[in-house]
Amino acid sequence: MTIEHIKGVIATPKFTVEKGRNFRYRLEVTKPDVPAFGKTVCVVMQNPSRADEKVADRSVKFMEQLVFGNTHPAFKQIRRLIVVNQFALVQTSEFQGNNEDIGKDNNKEIENALLESDIVILGWGSSNRFDLRKCVVFNLLKEMLGKKIYKTKVHPSRASYREDFIQTFSL
Repeated sequence: MTIEHIKGVIATPKFTVEKGRNFRYRLEVTKPDVPAFGKTVCVVMQNPSRADEKVADRSVKFMEQLVFGNTHPAFKQIRRLIVVNQFALVQTSEFQGNNEDIGKDNNKEIENALLESDIVILGWGSSNRFDLRKCVVFNLLKEMLGKKIYKTKVHPSRASYREDFIQTFSL
């Protein structure tokens, strides 16, 4: 089954191949009909799937609908969604989360996405077993003064639009 991006957005991925393995460092989704002064949301998830400029996945599409759909009061006038991940290795099943799955430029890509954003969503739900990677993200976030930070109650691939899906978060 092919999952498409929501209507009216432009998706731009940043893929690399390292030692014969595919990594996606970033997926930027822009809604061009929102004025240029619109806000940017960064969502940090666990690891990427094959979502690219043409196709999404369940998690990406859900986040697009959430931040661009004006269904939540925090997400008004959003122009851009930047999806980054704790691990950049593209893998859809049996993900291990080893050090070599992080990707050589991933921490810098996460930091850049956080710097570019007005709002941050920790989109891994409550069952993130990668404590060291969480610490890296938290340490980067500590340097981002003034950012609104939210977390998801569950992983976006299993989400619903219930009001409690997005929860405020503080470090």
